[in-house]
Amino acid sequence: MTDATSQALALAQQARAQLTAPGAPFEVIECPVGDRVERRYRNAFPTLPALLAASRAHGDKPYIKYQGETWTFTRFFAEADAVASWLHKAGVCPGDRVAIAMRNRPEWAVAFVATALLGAIPAPLNSFGLREELHAALADLAPKVLFCDPERHARIAGEGAPALVTVVTDGALAGTESYAALVAQPAEPPPVANVGPDDPALILFTSGATSRAKGVLSTQRAVCQALFNIDFIGALSAMSSPEAVARIMARGLAPTTLTAVPLFHVSGLHAQLLTALRNGRRLLFTHRWDPATALDLIAAEKVTQFNGAPSMVLQLMSEPRFDDPAVTGSLGGLGFGGAGLPQRAIDEVLRRPQGEMAGIGFGLTESNGVAAAASGAVFRHAPRASGLISPIIDLRIIDADGNPLPAGSMGEICLRGVTVMEGYWNDPEATANAMRGGWFHTGDVGYVSDDGLLFVVDRIKDVINRSGEKIAAAEVESCLLQHPSLNEAAVFAMPDEGTGEAVAAAVVVREGFRVSEAELQAHVAAHLAGYKVPARIFMREDALPRNPAGKLLKGDLKRECLGAA
Repeated sequence: MTDATSQALALAQQARAQLTAPGAPFEVIECPVGDRVERRYRNAFPTLPALLAASRAHGDKPYIKYQGETWTFTRFFAEADAVASWLHKAGVCPGDRVAIAMRNRPEWAVAFVATALLGAIPAPLNSFGLREELHAALADLAPKVLFCDPERHARIAGEGAPALVTVVTDGALAGTESYAALVAQPAEPPPVANVGPDDPALILFTSGATSRAKGVLSTQRAVCQALFNIDFIGALSAMSSPEAVARIMARGLAPTTLTAVPLFHVSGLHAQLLTALRNGRRLLFTHRWDPATALDLIAAEKVTQFNGAPSMVLQLMSEPRFDDPAVTGSLGGLGFGGAGLPQRAIDEVLRRPQGEMAGIGFGLTESNGVAAAASGAVFRHAPRASGLISPIIDLRIIDADGNPLPAGSMGEICLRGVTVMEGYWNDPEATANAMRGGWFHTGDVGYVSDDGLLFVVDRIKDVINRSGEKIAAAEVESCLLQHPSLNEAAVFAMPDEGTGEAVAAAVVVREGFRVSEAELQAHVAAHLAGYKVPARIFMREDALPRNPAGKLLKGDLKRECLGAA
């Protein structure tokens, strides 16, 4: 370790001690939970309704800008109150689920906040999902109401669609409620939510390693503690990188984030939408991701922060105009989320002034994004690390037998703490498998250095991480095997410079049948979201390799296919 790295870490550890001390803004307290002690931030809001009530104070400050239209906090809460009032009249109570299926837009946020105001459970769906995926999620949730845009409604409606109250944006459709009509009606103040910190607050879907996405259920306390932890990371970064922060502050620009990551992810919902709501910051929503358009918005709106998957940040930095101060001179930081950093991304961001307060973190939907993080000086001096472990998370590394390992030893990363999920919705078996002995087993492999930095080096779970989107190999395999021409199918990750990982498959065609790679790709595209379609399909005549017990030797298969690619 270099002297500069040691100094940066020492400054960060000193700042952490000051911020979390008794009486400090981020004071950490210890609370008994069963036979152990759980660390929490004393000053975090206890529930989402309490957090939202405090956020109304931002008044007429701009909150969200989308397609040229600005929503102030006042307008935003007026629409959220109107929708919450309608939901209450529709019989939505604390604990009921309300599903949201639409692209990033202000109405998405309104539906979420209106649901949370009542103490009901917002359940955002993957907006990339196709009919079968959306139907499966809705069947699992059994929501009282669904909010969606016309595109998602077209995917859901028709044969097999669940019978539920549906609110659609952008006009009225037969058999649905019009969002515009709801917010145009005089609204009574919604009732005060009767919920406590241990009550359910949120369901987010994650692919995990199974064939179907699982709903991750979190409590009010878990979500609010996670949001407060984001503020802690910001304060720690500022205190450990004082010169960089001073230069950014001297520009006098209002904090503005370009939001291009999906709101149904923790990285979009917690770190951007709800953090900006709590702190009175401005968000810019993009209609769809395009790096050239993103640069136009950064220049025109004086964007100060952009966070995205490594592939998105790389695409942005590859644009010819990125190094023009007139275009990106307002940027004070670039954040990476959703995937491990390739060396190219590190090299590119560290050589540019816009990366002065660059950062990265490690967390999962199951931990509400909280585990480790680093930005500013700590990131610049230890960019391969995923950061310093959060003050409110216990993290340990275990071997294959579940035994804790010492610092520097590589094994599975396990998490325990206040932000960890209650469990998977309607899936006690998966919950028991993931939560063993009170610890959430992440399926990620890593180690903790002697100075407290977490390094994530691999994944155990059979999940493909394409630009931050988690893709369960079992789901794609199941889809491929629905094709009548196939006898076997195995799906795995292949390296891809643009997306980090791409989906690859090896298939065995049934005797007497013929099928092309393009036909199989079209088959998957007809049933699953586009990002789950295999980029390469290796056609085989021989059976897939298996051991004497019949277990698929996927590692051998992957080496065989990629070695021949």
